[in-house]
Amino acid sequence: MTAENTPLTSSSTIGTWLSHPVGGPIMNDLLAKAGQDASALRTVSKLSLDRLVEMSQGAFSQELIDDLVRRAAAGEVPEGTPAVVVTDDAEPAVQTPEWVERIDDGRFSGKTIIVTGAGSGIGRATASRIAREGGRVVAVDISQERLDDFVAKTPGADIVTVVADITDDQAVAQIIAAAGDRIDGLANIAGIMDDMTPVGDVSDDVWKRVFSINVDGTMKLMRAVMPTMLGQAHGSIVNTASEAALRGSAAGAAYTASKHAVAGLTKSSAFMYGPSGIRVNAVAPGPTITNIEAKFGSKLGAERVRVGMSVMPEAVESDALAASITFLLSDDGVNVNGVILPSDGGWSVA
Repeated sequence: MTAENTPLTSSSTIGTWLSHPVGGPIMNDLLAKAGQDASALRTVSKLSLDRLVEMSQGAFSQELIDDLVRRAAAGEVPEGTPAVVVTDDAEPAVQTPEWVERIDDGRFSGKTIIVTGAGSGIGRATASRIAREGGRVVAVDISQERLDDFVAKTPGADIVTVVADITDDQAVAQIIAAAGDRIDGLANIAGIMDDMTPVGDVSDDVWKRVFSINVDGTMKLMRAVMPTMLGQAHGSIVNTASEAALRGSAAGAAYTASKHAVAGLTKSSAFMYGPSGIRVNAVAPGPTITNIEAKFGSKLGAERVRVGMSVMPEAVESDALAASITFLLSDDGVNVNGVILPSDGGWSVA
């Protein structure tokens, strides 16, 4: 069946839509009306179209997706939109095997792990994997609704939920109390993005809020788990850095500086506490499908960050980051300490 005759559905990948002689013009017309082009979807081209409903935070509604499918089925190519040329002799793209999560039964048996940001995205994927591998999870999030949904969709797991703001000392104390006498690991995953503004445009409010959550919250929980981990003479902490901790072109001044601070906090703590049996590492995610929304509050920031994103690899599901984080949290990472591990599909080497 040729590309032209292939029926498009909401389950078809975004890349399939963009390269289709009918779907391509429809998608490009829609993007153009929003001031975008096909490059805005390049990093998620392998995802199905219906995933845009979940990941776009309202930009793509289910009604809009249904309408796109209807228009494609009817062949409604927008007037004046150039057709996509598909040739039979075009060289096929290399199809890499799809990664499949492999659960290691019992890897976290008998262990208690605190996971922040556990209601969604990378935090939820990490908490879910730990629970499915036998661990007791103290799942922390600012949303009770998200935590309730997580528990409901992880039946039979040992999960203690705590609704907490990680920047608040009293809330941090509640998290430690919920963990109890044993804390084997801490996954500091909760965080927020900035508005991509360079230092000349960044506001005090953005700077303070980003640092409060990304740096202060991370530090407060690290500090809080230390007495228990020191008493046990073991423990593993994994912080969430970012591609922005490794380069200057991935975000605005506030987020970039905050993630560089997380990297420094990680390395200092690894050096200080390594002889005490405590490993401290960080994962630096690349493009990942999460509920953290990137906004551009500066024309200069938008222009420059998009240059850096031009070599960004395709976005991955949160499960792929959870695989990296749980490796460092587990005993499999026994000989790894003080590392900022890029889990970015190779973006950091571009």
